[in-house]
Amino acid sequence: QVQLVESGGGLVQPGGSLRLSCTVSGRLRTINAMSWHRQAPGKQRELVAAIASGGSANYADSVKGRFTISRDHAKNMVYLQMNSLTPEDTVVYYCNANVLTLAWSRNDYWGQGTQVAVSS
Repeated sequence: QVQLVESGGGLVQPGGSLRLSCTVSGRLRTINAMSWHRQAPGKQRELVAAIASGGSANYADSVKGRFTISRDHAKNMVYLQMNSLTPEDTVVYYCNANVLTLAWSRNDYWGQGTQVAVSS
């Protein structure tokens, strides 16, 4: 099994910053792309940022210039640095990893989600 555990969510004032972290563990061989998504109540989950194994990244237009995704291959971790947060960023954030398992199957795995709240 493969597990993803997120951390770093919380309450922050508008204009503030948060850093989300996600650790991938379990019976895995390699991790391909990693990404962060978010989902507001009653809405579809949307991609926030993704990073390939080689390090190239892409972002949703709504977060470009404010959020930065990065990864640590040695630690099997992905991060999301979020700056200049606004109340519109108040949603649950989910980590995703495309993993090649020890059983030689490639699957997408999700974390349990971490709540980010931006409010004064």
